Amino acid sequence: MVKQVTIAEQGPVFSEIVQGYWRLAEWNMTPQERLTFLKQHVELGITTVDHADIYGYYTCETLFGEALALQPSFRQHIQIVTKCDIQLCGSAFPQRQINYYDTGKAHIHQSVNHSLARLGVDEIDVLLIHRPDALMDADEVAQTFSELQQAGKVKHFGVSNFTPSQFDLLQSRLDQPLVTNQVEINPLHFDVIHDGTLDQMQMLRTRPMAWSCLGGGAVFSGESEQVQRVRQVLTEIGQEVGAQSIDQVIYAWVRRLPSLPVPILGSGKIERVKAAVAALKIELSREQWYRIWVASKGHPVP
Repeated sequence: MVKQVTIAEQGPVFSEIVQGYWRLAEWNMTPQERLTFLKQHVELGITTVDHADIYGYYTCETLFGEALALQPSFRQHIQIVTKCDIQLCGSAFPQRQINYYDTGKAHIHQSVNHSLARLGVDEIDVLLIHRPDALMDADEVAQTFSELQQAGKVKHFGVSNFTPSQFDLLQSRLDQPLVTNQVEINPLHFDVIHDGTLDQMQMLRTRPMAWSCLGGGAVFSGESEQVQRVRQVLTEIGQEVGAQSIDQVIYAWVRRLPSLPVPILGSGKIERVKAAVAALKIELSREQWYRIWVASKGHPVP
């Protein structure tokens, strides 16, 4: 059973694994099937769900909301995370010439209102700034966060893909702590382990959220020399620890980090979700953890 954990000193409480809904539009589920899947992972203890306004080209929140509308009372059993600030161009926005970021007050308010409507809820548990915006005015964002909190639309705030300095800048203007930084962590891409991002999270006793733990599937299907080295070592360690599959070893590798990342799952198949939950029982030694590091880097530790 997945435990509940406090991800920052002043909250909120998340499940120690998060179910991601980035690819919900690709799962081809009926509203009832979506609700059934939601209930199944909540029964396993995975009560936190991860969204973003842009997922599925602005459709995934609506699809999730349709499922939740079948049993509105189930809202009390989950924590909803969503994100804002990416502006996508495309057929729905012919006036936009490029994709860009917008952390202006008007856009954040508009995005939150749209997310609330699509999800069919009154309040978002955690709102994240999705990508660092070079034009972000930290004072403006802080004021907007305060307005959203006072209006009862958002409980907590965090960021995604921020560097330590970007995190510190926004935090310096806020009255309440940022509760997480959602960053990419997997055996093929773990810059945040060395650039100070996870050091900062550990220092603040704030748990990061880890996206793309499986490298977007590259660990399984990639053919580069790096991927082949990593896959071989993951397979060897999987046999040593009794893992059913290498993805379980990857989740154990991510969770071994002292900043205590909360992994985000991307699969809509409940058996894959159950396998991830089973990975909670797997513990890697320091040597096993570093064997994966060495395989990824292609050289010994300095």
